[in-house]
Amino acid sequence: MRRRDFITLLGGGVAWPVGIRSAICQPSERTRRIGMLSGFAASDPEAQTRVAALQQGLTELGWSEGRNVSFDFRWSTSRADEMRAFAKELVELRPDVILGMTTPAVTALVNETKTIPIVFVNIVDPLGRGFISNLARPGANVTGFLNFEFSMGGKWLETLNRIAPAVKRVAVLFNPDAAPFAPSFVRVVEATAPSFGMQPFAAGVRDPGELERSVSDFAAKPAGGLVILPDAFTVGHRDAIVALAARHRLPAIYPMRVFAASGGLISEGGDPIDLFRRAADYVDRILKGANPGDLPVQAPAKFELVINMKTAQALGIELAPMLLARADEVIE
Repeated sequence: MRRRDFITLLGGGVAWPVGIRSAICQPSERTRRIGMLSGFAASDPEAQTRVAALQQGLTELGWSEGRNVSFDFRWSTSRADEMRAFAKELVELRPDVILGMTTPAVTALVNETKTIPIVFVNIVDPLGRGFISNLARPGANVTGFLNFEFSMGGKWLETLNRIAPAVKRVAVLFNPDAAPFAPSFVRVVEATAPSFGMQPFAAGVRDPGELERSVSDFAAKPAGGLVILPDAFTVGHRDAIVALAARHRLPAIYPMRVFAASGGLISEGGDPIDLFRRAADYVDRILKGANPGDLPVQAPAKFELVINMKTAQALGIELAPMLLARADEVIE
C-alpha cells in the first residue's frame, strides 16, 4: 500500500457498512430492566390490557423490549405470602424501576426495598397506606397514579339512587385483604346513605364461597342493591359478582367499565387503561434519571359513566333520558 493510500484510510476514506460504523463509533446502549408485581392472575384479560397499554406507551417513548428494555412480570392474587415472595424475587433482580398494580402488591414492594424506584398504578389512598409522605412531593423511592378518592362512595350511592330509586338497602362489597382502605369508603357510604333513604351494610368477603353466601343472604330481604369497591378480588371475580347480582335481581354500581362490559348494570369511575398509558411517562423519566420522590402523584384524568342497557331491561329498570344523556357509553 502506498503511503498516500494509508493516510486516506486513516482519514476515513473507506466507507464502512453502517452497522459496523455505528458499533465502532458508539457505545452500546444498556438494556434497562423493568419489574412489575400484579395482584391479578396472568390469565385475566383486563390485566393484560393494562400491561399492553403501559408497553405501548413505552414504545412510543422509545423503549422497545429486546432492544433497550426487558420486563420481569410476577402475577399473584390475594395471597400475602406469595406476594411477599414475588416482591423479594423482583428486588433481587435489581431492576431499574418496578411497577406495582394493586395495594397489596405495592405494600409488599415498599416493605422490600427503599432504594429501587417504585411506580404504583390504580392505587387508593397511598398517603394513608404510608407509601408516600406527600402527594405533591412523594419523597423516598415511590410515586404513581391514584384511581379513586373516598368521596366516590357518596357519588356511587347518588348514581345508584338515580338509576334504581327503589333500592333502600345497600351492601358495600369488598375483600378486606385486597382492600385495606375499604373502611374509609364504608364510612362515606354510611354518612351519605340516609340522605337517599338507604340503609348501608359492609360486606367483606375473602373467597368465592363467602362471596356467594354473603350476596345470597343479603338478597333474602327486598329492596337491596350493591356497591362494588375497586380491589383485585372484585375485579378478578367480576363475572361471578355480575352473575350473582343478576340471579338475585340486585341493581349494582361498579367502579370501572370492565364490570359493565361483563354485564354489570352501571359503572362509574376512572379509566385504568389510561392510567397505565400515562404511567409509561413516569417510567421513562425515571429511566432517564428522574427521582421518583420528585414526581407528584397523579389523579385520573378521565372519568366514565357506562350503562348496560340489556341489564337494565332485564331488571325492569326504566332509564331516565337525562341519565342516558350523561353516560359516556351505553352498552346495548
